[in-house]
Amino acid sequence: MLSLNNLHDYQRFGIKHVLEREEGAGLFLDMGLGKTVIALTAIRELLDRLEVSRVLVVGPKRVVESVWTQEATKWQHTAGLTFSLVAGTAKKREAALEVEADVYLVSRDNIPWLCGLYGGSFLPFDLLILDELSSFKNHQSQRFKALKRVRKSVGRVIGLTGTPAPNGLIDLWAQVFLLDGGERLGHSVGRYREAYFKPDARNGAMVYNYKLKDEAQQGRIYKAIGDLCISMKAEDFLDMPEKILIDERVSFGPKLAKDYADFEKELVLSLLSELGEKEISVASAAALSNKLLQFANGAVYDEDREAHAVHDLKLDKLEDILEAANGRPLLVAVAFRHDAARIMKRFKSIKPRQLSGQQDIDDWNAGRVSMLILHPASGGHGLNIQHGSNFIVWFGLNWSLELYKQLNARLWRQGQKAKQVFIYRILAAGTLDERVIRTLSEKDSTEGELLSAVKAIIKKYI
Repeated sequence: MLSLNNLHDYQRFGIKHVLEREEGAGLFLDMGLGKTVIALTAIRELLDRLEVSRVLVVGPKRVVESVWTQEATKWQHTAGLTFSLVAGTAKKREAALEVEADVYLVSRDNIPWLCGLYGGSFLPFDLLILDELSSFKNHQSQRFKALKRVRKSVGRVIGLTGTPAPNGLIDLWAQVFLLDGGERLGHSVGRYREAYFKPDARNGAMVYNYKLKDEAQQGRIYKAIGDLCISMKAEDFLDMPEKILIDERVSFGPKLAKDYADFEKELVLSLLSELGEKEISVASAAALSNKLLQFANGAVYDEDREAHAVHDLKLDKLEDILEAANGRPLLVAVAFRHDAARIMKRFKSIKPRQLSGQQDIDDWNAGRVSMLILHPASGGHGLNIQHGSNFIVWFGLNWSLELYKQLNARLWRQGQKAKQVFIYRILAAGTLDERVIRTLSEKDSTEGELLSAVKAIIKKYI
């Protein structure tokens, strides 16, 4: 069991920062730097000082179900903390809140319910920890609105994230508001935008993207939140394994390339017919984008959600990568359910698994799973799965830079025993895959970029 002596100096600095900030603090620490143990140590100290008595941890479902309790048992000073998981039916969740515990764990999806349970403007906790704070970046989401209304009733708020601004600094306002109630970046997102940004991408009267007024604004934002938030990068503090990116492109033959072009044209003409004189919306752009990405992956859903295979090129490439890995397990990221289904069928001889629970994680880390399939949205945040392999394969891509970085950090992190982590990205040449990977590589994944990509496609046909 680890002790306080095993904490890194940067972790001690993070703990000190949290303890000194009575209103709250932001720990913008890269994946793998141990945000959870920093927060747990601070909890233990604040409980011992009698500065807090009831702690609420909010995070992704899988993280609150396993990561926090597992991490606590690794350390002597936190092993005695008691936890109550607020999950299950409403009746079970209410019962869990009645259990005497130091820390209550609840998934972020249950936040509107929890706040409503206590009237909507009050929470009976004096310390709130938001694990993966960036999941509250959308100021229009129900989870943010619910916490905004109860913020004043909670004494301290600690925010943990490795990706505070995956789509640019525009994402910071909602997150920082939950930490300080609007003191540093303004009490409304409108004021924040007005102070630091200008519109960059419009769809009619609606603005979908903002950019800084000038380079000096970045420094002003950092200065405004500098006393509240600390930021660290893993490579500055840890002996990280080498990260090797390998793009594996599959090429369509003449017939398949024509099929893709015809499919793209059909989608565009159908969309233009539906829109008439109206501007394309994000939802319409996403729908068209998803269809093209499905084709690139090898199967397309029809209106009844039935998947129809169009090619096996990515499956063939995945088989090549599996052979090249020479027996080492693969963590495979998919974009659509039919991706997972087709992979499961193709590689049934090696008994691949889809991540569904803690047993899968335990078996993966123990080396008992040859191929673990997951969607980044369900397995990208917070899971400790670095012991199972050093090979990641992106079978299918999406536009989220945050999910992309978070999933890669499941293996490229502290605790990875291999000296190198290989990240394969299977791309269908000449398809929307190329635009998505370029966007992710340029760290510019936004709704505005999605709209720009689809509008560029449409221009080919008008």
